[in-house]
Amino acid sequence: MRTTPGRSARGARLLTRRGAAVAAAALLVTVLSACGPDIGSGGDSSASGSVLQAPADNSPKGEITIWDRSGDLFKVFDATIKEFNKKYPGITVKHEAVDIDSKLQNTLITGTDVPDGVFLDDAKVGSYVDHLWNLQDVLAPYSKDIAPQKVAVNTVHGGIYGVPFDLDPGLLFYNAKALSAAGIDPNGIKTYDDLLAAAKKYQQYKPGAKPIHLEQDAFNSQLQLEMYASQFGTSLADANGALRLDSAPYHQILTWLDTVRKDGLGTRAEYLKPTDVGALDSGDEVFYPWAIWFDFAPQQQLTATKGDWRAMPLPAWSPGGARSGAMGGASFVIPKDAKNPQLAWLFYRFLTFEQAGYSAVYGPNAVYPGGLNTSIPSYRPAADPAKPLFRPIDAMGGQDVWKTAVEASQEIPGGAPIPSWWAAAVDYLGTDLQKMLDGSLTPQQVIDQAGKDIQTNLVERK
Repeated sequence: MRTTPGRSARGARLLTRRGAAVAAAALLVTVLSACGPDIGSGGDSSASGSVLQAPADNSPKGEITIWDRSGDLFKVFDATIKEFNKKYPGITVKHEAVDIDSKLQNTLITGTDVPDGVFLDDAKVGSYVDHLWNLQDVLAPYSKDIAPQKVAVNTVHGGIYGVPFDLDPGLLFYNAKALSAAGIDPNGIKTYDDLLAAAKKYQQYKPGAKPIHLEQDAFNSQLQLEMYASQFGTSLADANGALRLDSAPYHQILTWLDTVRKDGLGTRAEYLKPTDVGALDSGDEVFYPWAIWFDFAPQQQLTATKGDWRAMPLPAWSPGGARSGAMGGASFVIPKDAKNPQLAWLFYRFLTFEQAGYSAVYGPNAVYPGGLNTSIPSYRPAADPAKPLFRPIDAMGGQDVWKTAVEASQEIPGGAPIPSWWAAAVDYLGTDLQKMLDGSLTPQQVIDQAGKDIQTNLVERK
């Protein structure tokens, strides 16, 4: 897992090395799916007694154990406890930094020392639903104001199993100084065809440059592929868990990526590894379609081009299409065997839906003096473009990235629950995508080959 100092734990979480992600996901598929219903299994995940209700006590008391990953986001959440206790002085929050990927599974299976709340990847919520409280009733007053994509990824058989936390909209990051020198107006980039044209024009200005980022890590490339698919309102599986890789949107996306490769327009590198950073700082790589958390790069890693980068909405796949898609994200879940699940709900309600809570998370703090700027809230009242929770980013020329990201996020179409086998699919789709970028597979071969392997080895095994 990437652990660059200063980086949000959420961003680090999403960039787990492919091998670790696949191993963890495969274990989840083998063990947890035997315990409960998977998406599309026809099981009733909202059985009587599994729907959490809010506490009736106006002055609740007790202790809750909350698990988060270690890192700077842990510190941000930790700092909010003081604000939470101003409202709920009778609730003691025991906040623990835990390797969730390695510890949560066995804890839920054995029922020993189960925490009251856990910060969990959206991609893993579907794997654990049999062990989690259905939160549909406590979330009901807020659901209509949550980004539809976040509600969708936490919904299984009508139940909602996570309190949606962050929203990670895709943006097009670009080197404004380099484009200006090349006579390219980024405002003219409305579609992905426009991006190809701009990249070719930049190559004329700087021969040898490969302007568009092509991700070389299998896990991250599949994650980025899902960002592109999200713009179409689709994803690897539908609401019933059926594979939908063999579809027009995926064919269009893969063909576009293959064109970037064939036309020599892409810098092939792993996200923010030395080769990538070198190409960014040299001005050879000037377009980066990625989640909002790329803004970590100009703040912490880039030197020669620090201050030159800006963000804009993603291009659309067709004129008038959505200009953003979701790339990653996390939510808060409450295990059924928690000792004080209702008190955990109060803590998560405070962080997510109450102004004092979400302001404490995203506003200026000791960890992020300008505010947490590597995601935005999924709760729409908290994500007001006119009321920024974090400040303009100096390392991006003082751009108000808050406004850009919030407005882009409003274009993200709704989604579907993420299947428990998603990360394990990297061994097939992510790997075959890399083979395509090597030039050894065509887009249709990726769809046919990866689709067959995923269906046989993951979907049907479930």
